Amino acid sequence: MARIQIDPERLAFLEAGGWRAYYDRSWPKLIQLMVLLNQEQFHIPFPLSVVAAFHVARGSIAWAPVKNDPAVVRRHFTRFYRMARRWSGMMFEPRKAAELEIGYWIEHRRLAGNPDKASFVEAMTALHSHLFDLPPDQMRESAEWRIRANNTVDLITSRLSSDPEADWAKLEEELRQCYRSIKRELDRQP
Repeated sequence: MARIQIDPERLAFLEAGGWRAYYDRSWPKLIQLMVLLNQEQFHIPFPLSVVAAFHVARGSIAWAPVKNDPAVVRRHFTRFYRMARRWSGMMFEPRKAAELEIGYWIEHRRLAGNPDKASFVEAMTALHSHLFDLPPDQMRESAEWRIRANNTVDLITSRLSSDPEADWAKLEEELRQCYRSIKRELDRQP
């Protein structure tokens, strides 16, 4: 079975930029960053990397309003994950990956400001476990780092941050730690 080779530093940089573009509603910037991520990490060739980025952006745009249509989000994320699986060699099931991604987004929105993030950690653990084909206990640390990044973005977007730029840098470091944890677990596999 093929294992994706990830670059935690680059992934964290691109994803943190993508999060910032999402919260700034800078959709062209989000697409630009996702094209790079698709090409570099999932090996999706141009111009298909643009199509995959379009699906990430369309799903994100559809999710942005509080009253959204999860079916639209699911459709775009399933299409994205189908392309990512094809070119990356990963073995996840695209529709399930999309469902787990939406579950993570639901928990993030539902638990914003709530100190008890247990169900959020479980949702993220399930997504990482499915995507990287590793047992949940090996993906828990990465999920916990990602939840920290989500807590940081909540601090920024709620305008409670006393230093948003420092917190964006902190968020990128938390994502870097998330991906370092995943890489360690992938590297331990035979």
